[in-house]
Amino acid sequence: MNTRKLTRRAWLKTAAAMGTAAQMGATAAVLAQRGSAAMAGDTPSAQVLEIGSRLEPFVDRFLIDRLDNTSLRLHEPQLAPPMTEPANNMEYGTVIKDGDLFRLYTRDGRSAKHDGDEPEVTRYCESRDGIHWTRPKLGLFEIDGNKENNVILHEPPFCHNFSPFLDSRPGVPSEERFKALAGTVKSNLVAFVSSDGIHWRKLRNEPVITYTKEYAFDSQNVSFWSVSEEKYVCYFRHFLDNKLRSVCRTTSADFVNWTEPVPLRPNFPGEHIYTTLTHPYFRAPHIYVATPTRFHPDRGESTDIIFMTARGDGPYDRTFREAFIRPGLDPARWGNRSNYAALNVVPTGPNEMSLYATPFRRFVMRTDGFASVRAGADPGELLTRALRFAGDELVVNYSTSAGGSLRVEVQDEAGKPKPGFALDDCTTLVGDAVEQPVRWSKESLTSLAGQPVRLRFAMQEADLFAIRFRARS
Repeated sequence: MNTRKLTRRAWLKTAAAMGTAAQMGATAAVLAQRGSAAMAGDTPSAQVLEIGSRLEPFVDRFLIDRLDNTSLRLHEPQLAPPMTEPANNMEYGTVIKDGDLFRLYTRDGRSAKHDGDEPEVTRYCESRDGIHWTRPKLGLFEIDGNKENNVILHEPPFCHNFSPFLDSRPGVPSEERFKALAGTVKSNLVAFVSSDGIHWRKLRNEPVITYTKEYAFDSQNVSFWSVSEEKYVCYFRHFLDNKLRSVCRTTSADFVNWTEPVPLRPNFPGEHIYTTLTHPYFRAPHIYVATPTRFHPDRGESTDIIFMTARGDGPYDRTFREAFIRPGLDPARWGNRSNYAALNVVPTGPNEMSLYATPFRRFVMRTDGFASVRAGADPGELLTRALRFAGDELVVNYSTSAGGSLRVEVQDEAGKPKPGFALDDCTTLVGDAVEQPVRWSKESLTSLAGQPVRLRFAMQEADLFAIRFRARS
């Protein structure tokens, strides 16, 4: 079956014929897993993956050929201690790591009566560690009678969902180092640029993405330069079948002229995806991470945060269907608009990355720690699809218990161990490390670089978060 040709509409008809919502959900999960594998071709076991020396976190089934007594596991971010409070609200917030500086952009609705109302402003804060924040007095706009504030934009309706990014396009002019999209249905989406992330101007007065009856724009519409696709990408709000909040995707070479939007249809039956928050993962920019808010209108309009990924122009991967961040013990988190993530997962330490959420909370994860292949108390294995790599060393991000272990075997395409790289030749790994080199009786993988190989991981009480081949320093 060619999952690229299986549209979401056709899927829903098939699932409905099966008769129950439970069956529909189960079918969706299977299709999500098959879809992530099919992005490399319709015969995933036979396709050789060219991974070079890029990091490959186990956030989907892209590398996986077989799991024996192991499983993919989503890891829930952990709530960190309170930070200094720079803003009253993190709705439609954005956090950008710009060198050693963290930049935070938030919407302050003040006394706004509707989306894009005149009182709304966009505020700016800074931090050197992502924990302790300051409100610089910028003096740009007079608000409530004075300019002693941190407001960087006060122009309706754009403060409702102003969503900036740091443009990594090679050769981007310095005066356009930062870009943003903002606007509602009334204004459509307008492009902004800035040299310093503080002083902003419109790239042009006319909108760059315009409204049709399916589009809404009333959410946080995110954009970025894609290193892997070599173009600008925008994910924005639309209504799936005119009733479910969902997401469209469009691309551009110049941030002004955009392609016809494509509905991505990542929703499971009856599911509202309120935001997308799609962005390149900072350690593996060919993988787009998304931390959308999932809206439950029939449960008191409660919300939670889920986790999705995408690879380039492929579909969203929904391997993990459960909540990424639950509302939790605080009753205030169980209402509408109570659980919005800010755009971007950012590094806040050598082994730590952070995700920010409403009202102003920080959640932490280990580096690459979105998900893992996990083995429990009984031994298990992971076998990868055939791949080609560059470099002479394999590095793993892994964790074991004191009684656990991890070993790796390098095989040829047919599954035969390469001499010197069999399981018994591998030094057993016990411990916890974000970047741990794997060692065999042969000193270097140089002779295998560029050849199709498979990796066999033998694991017990262990998590494997990511792998990377590299040249030894």
